[in-house]
Amino acid sequence: MNLENDFDYTQLTLDDDYEGRVTACFISAKANVGSRAAVLYLHGFVDYFFQAHLAEQFLHNNIDFYALDLRKYGRALLDGQHPNYCRDVSEYFEEIDLAVSRLEQGAATSIYLLGHSTGGLIANLYLLDGAYRQKIKGLILNSPFFKFNLPVHLRLILPLLSRVLGAAFPYSNTPGVLPPVYPQSLHKDYYGEWDFNLEWKPIAGFPAYFCWLSAISKAHKKIRKGKDIEVPVLVIHSAKSSLPEEYGTYATNTDIVLNVEDIKSIGTALGPNTTLMEVNGAMHDIFLSAPVVRKRAFAQMFAWIASLELNNRETSA
Repeated sequence: MNLENDFDYTQLTLDDDYEGRVTACFISAKANVGSRAAVLYLHGFVDYFFQAHLAEQFLHNNIDFYALDLRKYGRALLDGQHPNYCRDVSEYFEEIDLAVSRLEQGAATSIYLLGHSTGGLIANLYLLDGAYRQKIKGLILNSPFFKFNLPVHLRLILPLLSRVLGAAFPYSNTPGVLPPVYPQSLHKDYYGEWDFNLEWKPIAGFPAYFCWLSAISKAHKKIRKGKDIEVPVLVIHSAKSSLPEEYGTYATNTDIVLNVEDIKSIGTALGPNTTLMEVNGAMHDIFLSAPVVRKRAFAQMFAWIASLELNNRETSA
């Protein structure tokens, strides 16, 4: 599939916020047929939707595909806005509400949320507090961002520091929190196979605003309470983590952004029906891993969805 020719892009007008005009971009595959299962994809931090092959896999498995570029990300980033900025994770619920409504208009028989990294954290919060959370039948998390990958002493001081600095200086920030080696391992002009917009997903990343860090810290605290998500949850993660300072083998076969032990320990407690899926040799974004790795991950994920769909049909029969 091709990003330019195989998708429709709709700018969603949202309520103005503290920076003025706000939009999100709603993305739908032109091959969607309606009246069947559908998935809504939420991207991560310093990210946007560019994974056309992900949509292709869902369509191949008879599931309609939709995505969002969230406010202040990618196609939704407006002049004068601070990239990837928010003061509370719940700000994103407005565009998710609108997107879910559009999936319902397409007569989706069941709706799944698929979130990667920070998108996984947002999806978790939506399943707890979102207006249309009861319409979601399943939650799929691709290396969800449940905890900062920092030494213990920094984890302890960060919530207070970010809250104080963010309140006093709303746009104070620290340099990019994602290692440059990660986007370098992905982009075709460096060591990877993927082509993405380096203005929307720059190698050096975007600043991490202290307001954003405070919002993420509050979201992490809420997620850690656990056992609140009623729908089935699939948590997909790499087998190992590492922190390489330069490109090498570990950059392509481990999670170099998050600690997978954090993902597993918190992931198991999200709700009463949670499944952990370990993918050996996977990167942080499981579905951008090497072809053989992502093929295996796709097969396992769609087997989980198929089982859930079968159970839904039997329950409604």
